[in-house]
Amino acid sequence: MTPSALAGVRVLDLSSIIAAPVTATMLGDFGAEIVKVEEPGRGDFMRRSAAQPGGRSLGWVQDARNKQSITLDLRKEAGRAIVHRLLPHFDVLVTNFRPPTLQRWGFDPATIRARHPRLVALYITGYGLTGPYASRGAFDRVASAFAGTTYTSGEASGPSMRAGYALVDYMTAYMGAFSIVAALYHRDCHAGSGQVIDLALFEPAFRASEDALMSFAKTGKVRGRTGNINPNVVPAANFITADGHEIAIHAGTDPLLRRLASVMGEADLATEERFANHAARVRNQSALYARIAAWVARQTLAAAMEQLVAADIPASPVMSIADIAADPHYRARGTVREVEDAEHGRLLMAAPLPHMSETPGSIRSLGPELGSANAAIYGGMLGMSAAEIDRLRDDGVI
Repeated sequence: MTPSALAGVRVLDLSSIIAAPVTATMLGDFGAEIVKVEEPGRGDFMRRSAAQPGGRSLGWVQDARNKQSITLDLRKEAGRAIVHRLLPHFDVLVTNFRPPTLQRWGFDPATIRARHPRLVALYITGYGLTGPYASRGAFDRVASAFAGTTYTSGEASGPSMRAGYALVDYMTAYMGAFSIVAALYHRDCHAGSGQVIDLALFEPAFRASEDALMSFAKTGKVRGRTGNINPNVVPAANFITADGHEIAIHAGTDPLLRRLASVMGEADLATEERFANHAARVRNQSALYARIAAWVARQTLAAAMEQLVAADIPASPVMSIADIAADPHYRARGTVREVEDAEHGRLLMAAPLPHMSETPGSIRSLGPELGSANAAIYGGMLGMSAAEIDRLRDDGVI
């Protein structure tokens, strides 16, 4: 049996609230051993919607899968000392405490590098470890605003809009996981050392800003809100069907527009002077969109999709989560998995992604009970006696 891609990699997850802990989850999906450190009695923030404090919320079941849970009070000196006892057994540290807290608790990059030189330490913070805003905190909403993503989202005549999901958090998790794998490859394949990875929460969203910064630097033009269209990719927009559904259609190349015009029964549309090339379509997009919208408005969603797919024109219904749960493509690809949880019963969840032919990801366990690995980690990995573990528990350290 082929081992998992990251089998043998150990990760200490010293973080909370989506971006950093999901980074560890993504590594765990591909075989890394993840030990999650949680606050005694309460556990991670992601447990917050559970019926009882420290319980297993639905978010926890998915985003803490493939992890072991230990409890440790990092506000206590004895708890922080245990972290340093644990780290020699690990390849990776993932944390997202603010720089002042890192400094105060002795988890700052300089201390970690000096004490654990082989360790790959990922620091995900709101604004990074350096710069004038380094001590500020941030969440997905704030990072999206700072990255410019919120400013460009929404209708041109309306207020800015945050995305419906925590996209910045999950983008950061993917970039964090990539950076860890790159650092481990350097360490283990190029005779390198451990290293510090400094990733600000806003930076992955900023990296997705296309050429907006270059365009501004060159022309002074500020990319603004344009609703559901991209003014430089025409036609590509969302439209309302006769039965009240929303459909996304992209025909933003010459061949695609010719095919769409044919489907619409208006083959000459693609050769009209005002639509005949990209520049002309950009100048006259309102008129072009009006023609397409009128055609879509006469079609049911099913009829529009049937014709567009047959003509090889990229299109999709605007899907709700209910649509996704019922869609056969998600199931056929294994993008959605059905799992059985002892507490919550039958559940659907996102699969480990991406799909890999030789070392696919797997769901080996769901979000763990609070502190369920205390005995295995403290007693097994660190060799603590039962009496020492009991004393730490009585002192509120674990």
